[in-house]
Order: sequence, then structure tokens, then C-alpha cells
Amino acid sequence: MIIGIPKEVKVREYRVGVVPAGVVKLVESGHQVLVQQGAGIGSGLNDQSYHQAGAQIVANAEEIYGRSKLIVKVKEPDESEIELIQENQIIYAYLHLAANPRLTQQLLESKCIAVAYETIQQPDGSLPLLRPMSEVAGRMSIQVGAGTLEKENGGKGILLAGVPGVRRGRVTIIGAGVVGINACKMAVGLGAEVEILDINLHTLNSVDDIFPGRVNTLYSDSETIRQSVSKADLVIGAVLIPGARAPQLVQEDIVAQMEEGSVIVDVAVDQGGCIETMEPTNHDNPTFIKHGVVHYGVTNMPGAVAQTSTFSLTNTTINYATKIANVGLDKALAQDKTLALGVNLFRGHVTCEPMARSLSLPYQPLKNLIS
Repeated sequence: MIIGIPKEVKVREYRVGVVPAGVVKLVESGHQVLVQQGAGIGSGLNDQSYHQAGAQIVANAEEIYGRSKLIVKVKEPDESEIELIQENQIIYAYLHLAANPRLTQQLLESKCIAVAYETIQQPDGSLPLLRPMSEVAGRMSIQVGAGTLEKENGGKGILLAGVPGVRRGRVTIIGAGVVGINACKMAVGLGAEVEILDINLHTLNSVDDIFPGRVNTLYSDSETIRQSVSKADLVIGAVLIPGARAPQLVQEDIVAQMEEGSVIVDVAVDQGGCIETMEPTNHDNPTFIKHGVVHYGVTNMPGAVAQTSTFSLTNTTINYATKIANVGLDKALAQDKTLALGVNLFRGHVTCEPMARSLSLPYQPLKNLIS
């Protein structure tokens, strides 16, 4: 199979779909790998390293898309890439389609096969390809939140760790999944006062075991959210429903009750966000202010730490890419139910039920479409 690795085009997206070690694995399995010139530079990977791994370096995205059966990306295609996608071509990337009806329609019209990292799901409910970037984004959320709290960045001028004689910063984390736990680790490590909310009592018990006496665990309901958010200096949105749009758990009137200069970082923004006042932003213009509260809504946070993110991502994505290439997509899907759950669109049909519900689109079970 011919596999294409294009250069990412999203604003300040420095990650790349495959590292040279992944190229070696694909080439050793008998496949041809095309890498767009300069695709890995942002992650510290030059063209020579890909050439030595066995890839062919090509000049532009047109050639990548024109020759490849499988496209391995990091982020969803943008407008310049949509027109390059071919019928039956496999697009393997983070897609987050539930929050993007326009892109969904464009991909449906292309009749490609869209395999989303974020909905590949194991029998225990875990999301192996989402996990590495959730770990990065969770840890980054406290890092960027702490910086944004500085007065010169629009914040109220609070140091999360505090100092002797002065209160510590108050952090509220909504959701105790992978993002929330990693945010919690960072916030506790900095010495902040932390509250974490979730509806799963088993998860809250686990958090309490990990951070005994250092974190307040709260059952997430509307009134508890209101009380915790309204007094927080930094709020982290970390709620996920696989494949579906994130539920908006923090309403605008709650945000309006927060102190001026408080900060919200909504890691769920690429799935629509769990804060009503949040809007997507980018690394060029990462924040905006509403009701006096600084909102950070960058949809590709891990792109800012590309070396860490790219290697962590390839560790998990390369195995499924190799499986698709080795046996062909239809057979790979028939053999692996975990991978099959990653197929959001299949030759003009929506095959991810939560996404179909979010966008009010007809749903077609994948098993009815593959042999």
C-alpha cells in the first residue's frame, strides 16, 4: 500500500503523523511511504531522517494525496486539503467531526473513509489513540492556565502555588478522565488548591486514593459546578463523550459570576467545548475575554510541544496504520472491533452513531457496508 504523510497546515501545528521509526516499520512490512518535504521539521525531524528510514520525499501535498491510498495525519483536513481527497481514500487522523458539520459534509461528499483516532475504542471503553494527547493536553492546561493568570496576560495576577502568608490559587477541574487526572497531577504538583468533579463515584474514589487529602473530589451536578466554578481562579474543562459533542456543563451565567481575571481552559473545545462561553481559538490568538474572564480555547494544544506529542502519538497510531496497510481496510475492520469503532465516515455514509446523533445525520452501521 502507498501511505502518505502530508505536512500539517493548521495554524502552528508542528506535529507530524509518523516519525522515522514508524516509517521503518511500514517499509519493512513492504509498503511505500511518501513524506511531504518539511513535514517533520516542527517536531525536530528533518527530511534526511525520513529518507534514511526508507521514505520517498515528495514536494507537495498534491502528490501525497494523488498517489496515496492511506493518508496518516494529525489534525483534520482544512479547506486546502479537502479538494485533494479522493474517493475511497483512507484519512486516518484526529477529526472531531461532531463539532464540525461543514467538514463532515465535505468529507461525506468526497466519499472517503474517515478513521478518527479519537473514537478507536477498546472493549473496556478506553481510547488508546486519544489517551497520549489527552495526557499532554491535561498537563498543558495547567501550564498555560498558570501563565494566563499572570496580570500581563489578562489574568488576575494569581500564583497558583501561593507563598507563605498568601492563599494558593484555586483550580476547578470538570471531568476526572485522562485529561482531568493529568491536569490534577500538575495542579497538585504546583501546590494549588484543587477541586475535581465527575459523575463517576468509582473514578472519584480512585482520585482520592491517588491524592489522599490533597484534592477535593466532588460529585458533578449543576449546583456543585456553579459553586466550584464561581470561586475558582482557573477552570479546566475536561469532559468527553466519545464521538459526540461535549455537553455544555458550565452555563454563561456561571461564568459571569467568576471574578474578573479568572481563567478558563477548555480542553474539550475541539469536541464543541463544555463551557458555554468558549469559542475555538488558535496558537496565534489563544485567548479572548468574556464577562471579564480570560478564555483559552486552542483546539490543538499539544501542537505547541510537538516533539513530545509526535513521538507519543506515533507510539499508538502506527500499529493500526500498519494493520490497515498489511491486510487492507475491510479485512482489518472485520478483524478488529476496536479499529472499526474509529470509522466515522465510510464512502458517503455516517458510521459513528454518537456523531450522527450530534449532527442529526442518518446513521448506517459499518457492518452493513463492508464485506
